[in-house]
Amino acid sequence: MATPTHPALIYKLADPRDWGAAMAEGVYRGSAADRADGFIHFSTGAQLPGTLEKHYADAQRLALVEVEAASLGPALKWEAARGGELFPHLYGDLPLTAVATLRLIARDESGAWRLPSEILE
Repeated sequence: MATPTHPALIYKLADPRDWGAAMAEGVYRGSAADRADGFIHFSTGAQLPGTLEKHYADAQRLALVEVEAASLGPALKWEAARGGELFPHLYGDLPLTAVATLRLIARDESGAWRLPSEILE
């Protein structure tokens, strides 16, 4: 359920190979950076462009995982990060049953990320 300050849908960007391994296991335990930080990093749709620019400058293709925030229960915390903005952080593994949509995204001919328009609205 969305609240006035938190959207209903949140997004995880992941290396497609890591996501493939998660699909085989039935759970996503986070990237190496997530595990080092002690939680799985997510972004809202509005935060995705900044997250891509800051953390995925060298990537060419990524898995874009859409999750209903409410399905994660109390393990999901909204915490201040980049510039004091609240980001969703999951303290625990991401069960694949919580995934609403999985897409592969890539860069366009100009090198910009192609994100589905409905996410950025």
